Amino acid sequence: MASTSMPGLQTFALSHLVRTGLRAALSTTLLLGLYYVVPIAHHPHASIALRLSAGLAFFVAVLMNEIRLISKHDRPMLRAAVAMATVIPLFLVIFSWTYLVMAQSDLAAFGGPLHRTSALYFTVTVFSTVGFGDITPKTDPARLVVTVQMLADLAVIAVVIRLILGAATRGIARQAESAG
Repeated sequence: MASTSMPGLQTFALSHLVRTGLRAALSTTLLLGLYYVVPIAHHPHASIALRLSAGLAFFVAVLMNEIRLISKHDRPMLRAAVAMATVIPLFLVIFSWTYLVMAQSDLAAFGGPLHRTSALYFTVTVFSTVGFGDITPKTDPARLVVTVQMLADLAVIAVVIRLILGAATRGIARQAESAG
């Protein structure tokens, strides 16, 4: 932590924190904005498993890129914060989008119609393990996708966070080796 005897260092650190916070907020806002404005392609016969697999493959690609960027960044912990503000909302948007498409393709898939906000809300309640029960999957395909999300949630919480923090730690160690 910067001491008050070094105001330039404190301002420098504060400006990096502010920029990191703004980048994180911008990343999350962009992802949510895209979720709300991209039109839903209505293809009732398109495979939900294929769509979800493609979405999760995209998530893994973004995650791997973020890990690479963290380990090479000059402030890896700050970059890790931006990465978390990107990968977690992306993960949630992928499942929200999947539920939204499922609900549009099969009106019986959930206990009622899902719209963008209710699909996002449902995804977050499953992710947080709160599960209020106001929105429930009613068909086997919907139950399978929710089950996949529950298992993927565990992986995101246990593995993804560890990968991101591990990349930040490696980046800090690389900097220490270079300086020493």
